[in-house]
Amino acid sequence: MGHKSSPRDIELYQRVDEVLYYMWDPIGVAGSPMARDEYYDYLPTVFSLLVQDDNIDEKIASYLVHVARDRMELPEKREHALEIAAILRDWKTTIDEKYSQQT
Repeated sequence: MGHKSSPRDIELYQRVDEVLYYMWDPIGVAGSPMARDEYYDYLPTVFSLLVQDDNIDEKIASYLVHVARDRMELPEKREHALEIAAILRDWKTTIDEKYSQQT
């Protein structure tokens, strides 16, 4: 997010960060404050995929599976990745509605 971000984008970015850390958490570090930045490297890509308007769930799930499998060398958990993508989509919808009512 190298440009001046809108309040909507800032809130959505924060929610993506929280979902990745507390819910996706493929290596199980969510209980460790020292690991709070563990998934920051993946945050910009997931955020970028989320703000696209087409096939969001599939794109996010595929990216999360790729990261866990190919970068972290963990077993593929596609169903979990799809659940996370749906949660992120729901957050996006909620935040979009919130900010559309403010204008």
